Amino acid sequence: MISGAGALHIPSFPDIDGRHEFTGPAFHSAEWDHSVDLTGKRVAIIGTGASAIQIVPEIVDQVAELQLYQRTPPWVVPRSNPEIPPALRQAMENIPGLRALARLGLYWAQEALAFGMTKRPNALRFIEAYAKYNIRRSVKDRELRRKLTPHYRIGCKRILNSTTYYRAVANPKTNLITDGITRITRNGIVTADGTERPVDVIVYATGFHVTDSYTYVQIKGRHGEDLVDRWNREGIAAHRGITVAEMPNLFFLLGPNTGLGHNSVVFMIESQIHYVADAIAKCDKRGAQALAPTRAAQDRFNDELQRKLASSVWNSGGCSSWYLDEHGKNTVLWGGYTWQYWRATRSVKTDEYQFLGVGNGSSENRQTVAAPAK
Repeated sequence: MISGAGALHIPSFPDIDGRHEFTGPAFHSAEWDHSVDLTGKRVAIIGTGASAIQIVPEIVDQVAELQLYQRTPPWVVPRSNPEIPPALRQAMENIPGLRALARLGLYWAQEALAFGMTKRPNALRFIEAYAKYNIRRSVKDRELRRKLTPHYRIGCKRILNSTTYYRAVANPKTNLITDGITRITRNGIVTADGTERPVDVIVYATGFHVTDSYTYVQIKGRHGEDLVDRWNREGIAAHRGITVAEMPNLFFLLGPNTGLGHNSVVFMIESQIHYVADAIAKCDKRGAQALAPTRAAQDRFNDELQRKLASSVWNSGGCSSWYLDEHGKNTVLWGGYTWQYWRATRSVKTDEYQFLGVGNGSSENRQTVAAPAK
């Protein structure tokens, strides 16, 4: 079984008293209610992450008032998305290898960030300076600039890209509120300073379940062990983020510790697909029904990975992010360069695996040994 479910698709709602008492429309940004007309309404957006920076500029001119509730400001750098001139488009179409070269250039430009994020966080100061310039050029009010300026190392949380967000926050219609929310009433939102602000619509731009997303699927292994029970007991872990000890023939795409904070996960998925194909081929070559990594190989891989992550900006950058679980363990991100992961997934090392049912397996009669439980 190959799980391609990924992450960032199960909405997460904040635990706020009275959330269900609100009488107006309220919905998560990932489950947008298109039947609600925001024109002339007082709209509250809770959260200032990747979802909010896309929503705020789109609706600020439509609404009467926009209340933006911020717990921690994000680092936002200008979005580079220029129009591609016709001559360049024609060149991309007709010159062999030019598109591949352009992709390679984009890849290495992003990959260069891994040095600062994994080894020398202080090397990221020039990006912080660029992000602060982005605030200064868009927001004239000094107090508002202060509220929008993060006080943690850039990269600790997801770096966001927008050329319109700060201007939308500086719009007179927008009220940036940094006091914590204590409760939601039938008609509004109450913050820690005791102020109740009436609103017509609430949008929860509060992200997704990531470190606990595995709890939404039940998978049983070779001896009937429930994977969720194990991960709840021992912590989330997989071998190279793809296979799991005692869970034969179970493969993850974008599994534990294979997300990225600096480059495109498409590259990781491509590497994982290659690895899965090689695992199947090695099963066929041995005439095996299934394979699973040894516990020793899986533990060695994860111990080394967590050691590298400990000094990364994601673990030590001074923020609280969805990269870390409730125990402060990073089970989301890869802790190095993506080319290192590519190299580590070029082939399945047979000494790291147990092959099961040798002599009984083939591409025609292979059994799925790990499957969703009914």
